[in-house]
Amino acid sequence: MMHTTTDITTPLARDLLERSVSQATDALLKDQRADGHWVFELEADATIPAEYVLLRHYLGEPIDAELERKIAVYLRRIQGRHDGWPLFHEGAFDMSASVKAYFALKMIGDSAEADHMRRAREAIIARGGASRSNVFTRALLALYGVVSWRAVPVMPVEIMLLPRWFPFHLTKVSYWARTVIVPLLVLGALKPLARNPKGVTIDELFLESPKSVGGVKKAPHQKWSWFLFFRGVDVVLRATEPLFPKTTRKRAIDAAVAFVKERLNGEDGLGAIYPAMANSVMMYDVLGYPEDHPDRAVARLSIDKLLVIKDDEAYCQPCVSPVWDTALTAHAMLESGSETAKAAAKAGLDWLKPLQVLDVKGDWAQARPNVRPGGWAFQYNNAYYPDLDDTAVVVMAMDRAEANSSDRTYDPAIARAREWLLGLQSKNGGWGAFDADNNYSYLNNIPFSDHGALLDPPTEDVTARCISMLAQLPPDDEGRRAIADGIAYLRTTQLKDGSWYGRWGLNYIYGTWSCLCALNAAGLDANDDMVARAAEWLLAIQNDDGGWGEDGASYKLDYAGYEPAPSTASQTAWALLGLMAAGKAEHPKVQRGVRYLLDHQNGEGLWDEERYTATGFPRVFYLRYHGYRKFFPLWAVARYRNLTAANDRRVAFGM
Repeated sequence: MMHTTTDITTPLARDLLERSVSQATDALLKDQRADGHWVFELEADATIPAEYVLLRHYLGEPIDAELERKIAVYLRRIQGRHDGWPLFHEGAFDMSASVKAYFALKMIGDSAEADHMRRAREAIIARGGASRSNVFTRALLALYGVVSWRAVPVMPVEIMLLPRWFPFHLTKVSYWARTVIVPLLVLGALKPLARNPKGVTIDELFLESPKSVGGVKKAPHQKWSWFLFFRGVDVVLRATEPLFPKTTRKRAIDAAVAFVKERLNGEDGLGAIYPAMANSVMMYDVLGYPEDHPDRAVARLSIDKLLVIKDDEAYCQPCVSPVWDTALTAHAMLESGSETAKAAAKAGLDWLKPLQVLDVKGDWAQARPNVRPGGWAFQYNNAYYPDLDDTAVVVMAMDRAEANSSDRTYDPAIARAREWLLGLQSKNGGWGAFDADNNYSYLNNIPFSDHGALLDPPTEDVTARCISMLAQLPPDDEGRRAIADGIAYLRTTQLKDGSWYGRWGLNYIYGTWSCLCALNAAGLDANDDMVARAAEWLLAIQNDDGGWGEDGASYKLDYAGYEPAPSTASQTAWALLGLMAAGKAEHPKVQRGVRYLLDHQNGEGLWDEERYTATGFPRVFYLRYHGYRKFFPLWAVARYRNLTAANDRRVAFGM
């Protein structure tokens, strides 16, 4: 651990800064793969590893005792102090995560009377029992025959045949909902039963008979009028679904299978996300595809590629993040600035270049049919679902890497990405992650959407990233208009306290950092009201130890203010990068924040961080990017070093 007791503006402190940057850079270089890219572990909660275990038993696959033993070690380790399982480190009890973790541990072989299982069961029962689980958990329990399909909202597979103008259509929901729902529609139509060779049940987690569990209750985010309307629709569908013509049902199932096949992504799987991938395997299984059928086999293989297996424990990732990790690490390396670091960044960007999607019009084209593809996906391969956030970050790194070079080999890729990004701007001036104008908010009131994460509307953080990218590149009239519209969107979404919401990172610190970078790139100075208020908010929430931290509970619906938490390296880095973008590089609180990072750098040259600082779906699904503790603090320390050594204190890049 490094300790600094001196003012970090002194010559001695310059040495400390240089040493910190050098050590972190060297450590990150060791993580670089031979082909130039970086990829770090991406951890969620107990849900995904538990579902992985349950999937194997659903399919009746041979038991891998050693793998299950390691997953059990992981699940036991992350059990919370409340005796259930949380959605993030030190988070509150979550019913669905707890039910799935308990079920998986029992399936692995943990006795229901073991101390950790007894405590988990009592915690579940004390909070109303497993019937309080969400829709996706209920669907899994229905597949196991624990509850009846009455506990799951009706989603007829005939949805596949609806015209686009219909109020519920697959193009009106988000990419992740789309890919999860389509194979699930087939499962809901055919209602298979898990093989479950051990015959494990979890009836003990219910206060009532599991088979008597009825429909889902209204979720807090749902409006009574809409919910009651859609529940009425659910009642009608449940009564009429058995009467649907068999020929229509077959056509619909065929359409679902065709949808999945077209987007199967080879070994990267449907949507390249675990829930969709698992549902696709179960879909192929119920349709009678043999294990060695190419589509089923590759779908099943894609899931095992998500496993992280260590000496003592194992878990399953929700997906992988190589494009995101590589692009962000490239930014940190460029900020680090050594010739070795810049060469490493260039190797990473060279690896990224051919991953640009140029020949597939993905689902986004439903809303923008005349726009040419040109984005990057988050994962190794997910051509139907490139995203704006990754694309903007990749482009900014490519542009920066060639800023002072006559060899502009990335320019064609940058131009094509810019064209696609401009084409995906929503009508309100913002950008969503994967689609344009995905604003059908009434759909979050359907019984199936008790998670409230069915849509992909424009968000402040993604909008900021797109503004940053456009502003960093040479301007033209189209770009200027898009930037102006984006800034207008940010003006309307800034909160009274000066912060912005962070959809994909936790939370207001992430959103505010993103927006301050964008506003600086767009030429707004520190005296602009938006910038000044945001900077003051960041300064005001600094922890006593000099760092910044924010809790996952900040996503609660009744937001009344920032939710403080112990400092983390990544959130401290975001706050510092945001403040430096706001012209505050020499502010004493920025110096204290940098000192916090220097003091907490570990012997490896990086930083430790157990807390989750990202989200998949607010209030439902959180993420711990294992790379965030590595590249973001390096980026912040290097930027502070660079700015305070330069004559010009203005950040010259979009991020």
